[in-house]
Amino acid sequence: MTKNVQRRGWMVVAAALLAAGVTASAQGSGTTFKATATVKAPGKSASVPVTIHIDRFISDADRDKVVAAVKGQTAGEPQKTLAAMSDVGYIALGEKRTPLKYAYARSTGGGRLITVVTAQPVYFLGGAEAGSKPKEGYDIALALLVLDGNDTGDGEFAPAVKLKVDAAGAIVTNDYGSDVVRLTKIAKVN
Repeated sequence: MTKNVQRRGWMVVAAALLAAGVTASAQGSGTTFKATATVKAPGKSASVPVTIHIDRFISDADRDKVVAAVKGQTAGEPQKTLAAMSDVGYIALGEKRTPLKYAYARSTGGGRLITVVTAQPVYFLGGAEAGSKPKEGYDIALALLVLDGNDTGDGEFAPAVKLKVDAAGAIVTNDYGSDVVRLTKIAKVN
């Protein structure tokens, strides 16, 4: 299986969780996770520290609004819906902080899966040249944190992505670039 297919699999799972309607157990506020974002491509690689701070998780009603915006399949509507929502935390990639608009957790047996989404891209990674520029529709960022019972784990990060609905009605992502950004050594720090 290629990295792109594996990547799409992770992101399909994330998007499915947007629509799943499964409520996680009550979560405390002010949770911070530290991780390392790593990307490897032929002939080059990079790593940078990442902080994901969640002040609060969104309500089911807010999750339903985002899901409806994606399923409506109107260009730009998911980003507009997210932008109109209150900030629920931030994601910091190096020194750059981007507000989170969506943070949702789902129990996974002995752990949980947290999906966080911004209303703007964090970084355009994977264009043909350094300093890649925006492309229409890649207007949000999405991260998945796959955590065990100790709130440690791994995940993935899509720093610029589109959300859409496939032929089967599932929400899927279309990443700006083809390079997989892995989140490693995720740990809750408070």
